[in-house]
Amino acid sequence: MTLSIGVLGLGSVFNGPYAALISKLEREGRVRLTAGYDPDPAKQSAAADRFGIDTAFDRPEYLIDRDDLDIVLVLTSMNQHGPLARAALAAGKHVLVEKPMSTSLDEGRALLETAASAPGQLVCAPHVVLSPTYREMHRRVRDGEIGDLHLARARYGWSGPWWGRWFYEAGGGALFDLGVYNLTSLCGFFGSVRRVTAMVGTAVPKREVNGELVTVRAEDNAHLVLDFGQARFASIATGFTMQQYRSPAIELYGATGVLQLLGDDWAPNGFEQWTNERGSWEVFGERDPHWPWTDGLRHLVESVENSTPTITHPEHAFHALEVMLAAKQSATEGRVIEITSTFPTLNYNTPTHPTPRSTAGPRPVHDPRSS
Repeated sequence: MTLSIGVLGLGSVFNGPYAALISKLEREGRVRLTAGYDPDPAKQSAAADRFGIDTAFDRPEYLIDRDDLDIVLVLTSMNQHGPLARAALAAGKHVLVEKPMSTSLDEGRALLETAASAPGQLVCAPHVVLSPTYREMHRRVRDGEIGDLHLARARYGWSGPWWGRWFYEAGGGALFDLGVYNLTSLCGFFGSVRRVTAMVGTAVPKREVNGELVTVRAEDNAHLVLDFGQARFASIATGFTMQQYRSPAIELYGATGVLQLLGDDWAPNGFEQWTNERGSWEVFGERDPHWPWTDGLRHLVESVENSTPTITHPEHAFHALEVMLAAKQSATEGRVIEITSTFPTLNYNTPTHPTPRSTAGPRPVHDPRSS
């Protein structure tokens, strides 16, 4: 079975990492890139020339309505994610939507409701919980190797994109683009957030985008404190305000030990573990130096091929969306915000492609500014 793919959004995210994974899956005879849409005629023409696909669509709905597509990738600007993903599911397609799944709770909730009754599967980025390194850390937490989790710290940021005004417009911002990675990772370890309090703001009011100075209308700097209940807390520092850093992406503090994910959670570089019993640190090399942060597509294809449920849950993405919107509300109102949604526990027993157990050294870390 060869699955036919249509892509909404032919910009940098598609042309780099997703195109590379699609090409790999095409060589394996598992998918065929068939069609693409972008409102920019230049991007449409470039994709048609490079990949030999049909890009002659005036509207994204015309691509979605094609009968010969099995999977639709939604790689557009953030405000379009929810409506387009919902339309593709309603048309009977399997859907992968980049993060965030939506920029509003109402649209996110509508997307969940559509996914619950649609014949196709919905996979929501980010795909961090699929990496072999994250999965091994999750196993060690689940097996009690560092005792009950009490505290955690996470960070991800950089100096910010110089392309795409929408990063800095309403519906964009550092939380939706960056903080969502850490939040997805922490919730995978701890479960659902009960309460959030945050400081969120705009540290750099003007940014240069494509050679033009623009006014920043979305947050570019944020610090979140998460309450998971039972006196279990975590913090996230994120923003388009970090020039460089040399610290673990995720630190998990348990009753009898510590786990630290090195690199970034979307580009892991192994992990290190402390246990009181051992009394020293152990460093574990990256388990798969070639793991791509686009791996949700491979996982979706495999789930369709085998008629198996996905490891990731759309409810996990919706929960992250609620927490991020609550963080903005907390910063505006100066108070703690209760979180109402929950999501199922990660189930790694779902049949999936065997993951390599490489003991290789550090992997080259992808620079998001090259996307």
